[in-house]
Amino acid sequence: MNNLVSIVLRVVGLILLGYGIYQVIMPEASVDLGVVKAIAQDNSDAYVTMGLGLLSIGLGYFIGRKK
Repeated sequence: MNNLVSIVLRVVGLILLGYGIYQVIMPEASVDLGVVKAIAQDNSDAYVTMGLGLLSIGLGYFIGRKK
């Protein structure tokens, strides 16, 4: 049972980490008016998502290691 929980936590952590990195890289909104280009981006949720992903990976590692 612990092995299954460990694997699920690691997979969920990788998905959350990847999604957080995607949110940081991709801009939310952009406007191009010829010579003027504006990009708006709010990364506060992305950092929380990446932190939760890292926490999930760490918990999966420690649960899988404990026997």
